[in-house]
Amino acid sequence: MSMGFGGHLLFDQVTLHVEAGERACLVGRNGEGKSTLLNIINHTVVPDEGEIYRQPGLRIASLAQEIPSDITGSVFEISAAGLEKKPDTPDEETWQQQAFVSKVLTQLKLDPNLRFENLSTGLKRRVLLARALAGSPDVLLLDEPTNHMDIESIDLIETILSKFTGTLIFVTHDRCFLGKIATRIIEIDIAKITSWACDYNTYLARKAALVADEEEYHHQFDKKLAIEETWIRQGIRARRTRDEGRVRALLKMREERQNRRTRPGSAKMELQEAERTGKLVLKAKGLSFAYDEKSVLKDFSVTVMRGDRVGIIGPNGSGKTTLLGLLLQNVVPDEGSVRHGVNLEVSYFDQTREQLDEERTVSDNVANGSDFVTVNGRRRHIIGYLKDFLFSPDRARSPLKTLSGGERNRLLLARLFTRPANVLVMDEPTNDLDIQTLELLEELLLEYKGTLLLVSHDRAFLNNVVTSTLVFEGDGKIAEYIGGYDDWQRQKKPAPILKPAPVKVREKKKPASGPPSNKLGYMEKRELDALPQQIESMEIEQADLFEKMSAPDFYKTEGQAITQIKARQEELESLLEAAYKRWEDLESRDV
Repeated sequence: MSMGFGGHLLFDQVTLHVEAGERACLVGRNGEGKSTLLNIINHTVVPDEGEIYRQPGLRIASLAQEIPSDITGSVFEISAAGLEKKPDTPDEETWQQQAFVSKVLTQLKLDPNLRFENLSTGLKRRVLLARALAGSPDVLLLDEPTNHMDIESIDLIETILSKFTGTLIFVTHDRCFLGKIATRIIEIDIAKITSWACDYNTYLARKAALVADEEEYHHQFDKKLAIEETWIRQGIRARRTRDEGRVRALLKMREERQNRRTRPGSAKMELQEAERTGKLVLKAKGLSFAYDEKSVLKDFSVTVMRGDRVGIIGPNGSGKTTLLGLLLQNVVPDEGSVRHGVNLEVSYFDQTREQLDEERTVSDNVANGSDFVTVNGRRRHIIGYLKDFLFSPDRARSPLKTLSGGERNRLLLARLFTRPANVLVMDEPTNDLDIQTLELLEELLLEYKGTLLLVSHDRAFLNNVVTSTLVFEGDGKIAEYIGGYDDWQRQKKPAPILKPAPVKVREKKKPASGPPSNKLGYMEKRELDALPQQIESMEIEQADLFEKMSAPDFYKTEGQAITQIKARQEELESLLEAAYKRWEDLESRDV
């Protein structure tokens, strides 16, 4: 199969087979053709050359990267639209199909009665996923399924897809999601497709070894080619009959070198750091803020020091961007105060509010019409600077409106990094970036000597970049944890209740005479017999409370109910401790 757009070759005589039940992830840089390949599989794009074979009767469903703007209706209606339409369907079967749709909506925690057009972007994508699953497809195609979703939603989708029994082909930049779901990696690189029958971490190790071998081969090849080029320039000896074979070999080497495909370069990002701040960057004390009587945060305090890298985690709509506004003194709190340190120069990456002119060129949006930008004291031509962010000269001169989502985010980063900053604030910087650019951005932020405030749902990015996290836990509570996402997960879980083993006392011979016996009386024996059941009942109740408290929406419940549950949990701990001690005491005397 071959496919190209506007002279750019996406696929060059490639072959791909996908077996039933595989969970294959398409990986490659932005613009390599991942979405196009999904569309070819889904009948919506026809390749320039080659054949596509699909099993007869194959049912394919998909989730596109963009949300259609013309969809209206209830959540149930939109989801049920994914059911396979058959003429003369019996009523009983129709009822079963509708019941299955309801089951899918329950699994995805979606209210069937809500209007689709009123939902957030993340919820709309969950509804469209429900529509794709409703028809029980043989093949499910997903293009960036975690985009615009919070961590709770991503965890939910991971659970559902891990149980999906059909064939799954997907594109994602979420490395945690990729690592948990994929059983095969299909790499698109320089118009070729390579299949790796392994998980993502194994692929990374094998890929690194392959690239190292390839680079060594090219190094040795180029050394030999240089020797042969020197020999041919010596003149008449190269034209002797006995050396014709060597001349032909040289011509073949020249052709191979000319046809060698060069891997696209990685983005080269460089942060422009301003003069250092004081040791204290900001100090918030007793902050409270509410929208329409809905509490965003209550009595929140935090201190951020120079060099801190703080991650902010929370469900969509919980108030993460509002918290940034409060900390930057762009939003006035209902109560409390924020004090800034000295010499703060803040750069704010906000992909929803950054002002970009759709009609101006890519370069004009960064350099504001100038041919040069200044980065870290060096004057650079805008075309050369944009090359560091993987924009070709032609692309740099193109209108902004022609850019893809990933290219727009790269452009926003290019624009951001022209501004000197000692405090960097980034609100969801990872959306639509390919994995290679994500990893480069991680390295850049780790080398950055300033202070970072980062809102992100990308778990791997948080793990690799931040030193602490602020987590929205509901009912206006924001808790601070040391470390990244995984560290938060470990710290938030309640310690397991360990049931001590009953103390076994060896039987002793009774003395012939001595003090009165300490044997159990009738009521004590009854108490001992009843204690195991009482302890088991309390442990079951305690486990149920822990499950409620660890639920993502626990802190969205009424404040009084939260207080009662916590009080009962603390009471159970005391009762269990006393019950274990009493059981041990009675059993030691039951001899």
